[in-house]
Amino acid sequence: MELDGAGLTCAQVHEVAYGGARVAIASLDRARAAWATAQELTGPVYGRSTGVGANRDIVVEGAGLDLLRSHAVSAGPPLPPARARAMLAVRLNQLLAGGSGVDPAVCLALAQAINDGYTPPLHTYGAIGTGDLTALATTALCLLGELPWHHTPPAPEPPATAPISAGPRHPLTSGDALPFISSGAATLADAAIACHRLRHLLDAAVDVAMMSFTAVDASAEPLAAVVQEARPQPGQAAVAARLRGLLAHEPTPRIQDPYGFRAFPQVHGAALDALGRAVTTIETDLNAATENPLFAASLAWHNGNFHSAPVALALDALRAALVQTAQLSTARLATLMDPAYTGRLPFLADRPGASGALILEYVAQDALADLRHLANPATTGTAVISRGVEDHAGFATQAARHTLRCLEPLEIVLACERTAAVRALHTPAPDRPLTADLEASRTALSPG
Repeated sequence: MELDGAGLTCAQVHEVAYGGARVAIASLDRARAAWATAQELTGPVYGRSTGVGANRDIVVEGAGLDLLRSHAVSAGPPLPPARARAMLAVRLNQLLAGGSGVDPAVCLALAQAINDGYTPPLHTYGAIGTGDLTALATTALCLLGELPWHHTPPAPEPPATAPISAGPRHPLTSGDALPFISSGAATLADAAIACHRLRHLLDAAVDVAMMSFTAVDASAEPLAAVVQEARPQPGQAAVAARLRGLLAHEPTPRIQDPYGFRAFPQVHGAALDALGRAVTTIETDLNAATENPLFAASLAWHNGNFHSAPVALALDALRAALVQTAQLSTARLATLMDPAYTGRLPFLADRPGASGALILEYVAQDALADLRHLANPATTGTAVISRGVEDHAGFATQAARHTLRCLEPLEIVLACERTAAVRALHTPAPDRPLTADLEASRTALSPG
C-alpha cells in the first residue's frame, strides 16, 4: 500500500500488521520541507539545542543521542512483532505528513524494516499517553545499530518471539532524536488494530442477534422503520435496518419482548456510533503531524499536539459501549434458556431436569465481568513528572491496550449466545461438553 501522510486507515494498519502488506512511499516532499526548515533555524529549539522536560531551559548541543539511550527503557511482556510493525507504519506515515524535521532518509529505512520483516524489540509498559517515547527510542537505537532488530518475515499472526538479526541502519543525528520519538505511534497502532477488529465483531453480533430473534420468535415491531425515524440515531437505524433484512420471516407480534430484543437497535447502535467516533479520531491522528516542536512556515512551533486526550476519551467511550452491547447479549442468552420463549425444555436440555446449556450463562458472565473491568476509564487518572513540568497525561496508551483486551471477552459473550441460539433452532443434542460448540461459534465470529 502507498503511504502519503494523509490517507492511512485503521484497516490498512491492521493489514500491515497481520496481512503481510508491503508499503511504498508516495512522496517525501513534506518530510523534506520540514527537515529543511529545521536545518535553517538558529536559536533555541526544544530538544535540538536544549534539554527536554525540566531541562528545557538548559542549552545542550549534540545531546540527542543520549536522549535516545536514556529513554529506551521498557518493561513487561514482549510486544508481538505484528503490533511493532503496525507502530512502524504509523510513524512512517506521520513523518510523511511533514512537520517533524527528521531526515527524510529515515522514512526509507522504516519502509525497509516493514517490508523486510524487521521490528524493534518492544515491551508492554513505558508510556502514559504523552508520546510513546520508550518504544520509539528503542526503534531509533535499532536504526543506529546499537540495539538488534527482531526479524520475522511478514505473515498473518507472526509468533510473539523471533530470531534477532541485523536490519536496516540509518545514522540518526542528534537533531533527529527528539523529533523521531515525539509521537504516539505505538498507541495509535494498538487503537487502530482494536477498532478494525471490533468493526467485524460488532457486525457479526447482528447476525448472532438474528439467530436469537428467530429462536424465540421475537417481535420485529421494534425494528420498524417508523420507529427508527422517530428517533434518528444513525447507529440505531443502521442496526434495525440490517436486522430487518436478515430475518427470514415476520416473527409473531408479541407485546413488549425483553430488552435484549426490544432495545437491541438502540444499545448495539450506540456501540457502532461509539466505534465510528473512535475510528474518526484515530484516523485523524494517524495522518497528523503530532510533532513537538512542529517545523512549519519557516519556524519551530512548540506545542502540545502529542497529547492523546482525544484518542483516550474516544476509546474510553467505546469500551463502555461494548459493555452495554455485551450485557444485552447475556440478556438474550438468559431468554434462550426460558421455555416460555423457546418452546424447548428449560436450559435447552434434551430431557426434563437436565442442565442442557445452562453453563453457557456462567461462561458469558465470567467474560462479561472482565469486560466491565476493562471498561473502567483510563482518562480519570493523571500523572505529574519531570519535576512538575509535564503535569498531565492522557493515558491513551492504557485505553488502547484495554480496548485490545476487550476483543476476547466480547467474542466469548457473543459466542455463548450464538451457541445457545443454534441449539434452540435445532433439536437439542444429548447433554455433553459444549467446548467444541463454543469454539465453533468463536470461529464463526472471527474474521476470515
